[in-house]
Amino acid sequence: MPPTPVALRATAHPDAPALALRPWRPADVPALLDALRDPVLRRWTGHRVDDEAEGARWIESQREGWASGRRFCFAVVEERPVEERPAGETGDRLVGQVVLKTAGPGAPTAEVGYWTAAGARGRGVAPRALLTLTEWACATFAPTGLGRLELLHQVDNEASCRVAEKTGYVLDGVLPAAPPGFPLDGHRHVRIVTEPSRVVTR
Repeated sequence: MPPTPVALRATAHPDAPALALRPWRPADVPALLDALRDPVLRRWTGHRVDDEAEGARWIESQREGWASGRRFCFAVVEERPVEERPAGETGDRLVGQVVLKTAGPGAPTAEVGYWTAAGARGRGVAPRALLTLTEWACATFAPTGLGRLELLHQVDNEASCRVAEKTGYVLDGVLPAAPPGFPLDGHRHVRIVTEPSRVVTR
């Protein structure tokens, strides 16, 4: 059986609020559309969500991914007290996404991925969220055979290299280009799953 959808948490530090990692919700469609309008993000991801109907379908597909036990996708939001929210903002702020993709229960290898919204870059969101996802993946799937996590990105995406290094994913090889989807060579970073780590869930 695939794990029940959960919410995870990366604690706050002096320069940044806590992060909540939770399954996507239908109410996230406007924030998702806003994030995916960013041309930089469109360059690095395969997401093409251009209107509310497409956004609703995309979020439903993430729910289906949880149900299938093959794609565990989390919206990453900043937790901010009401008094710290900018005028006009009524809830926590969407700052990114992390995802774990597997071949199914018992698979020895899984892939992780992430993106960060334009306004949240440079604040350590990606490393904190990816580390939280990694710890959850280890704790959840190592007992059933997961031994290796992979992070893949295009060679010219230097920011992803830095995130990989900060979170313990070691450069393991160069993947040949596969146009049109992957026009340039890629980097494969690997993290070996050893002991399950502790991660905050709620």
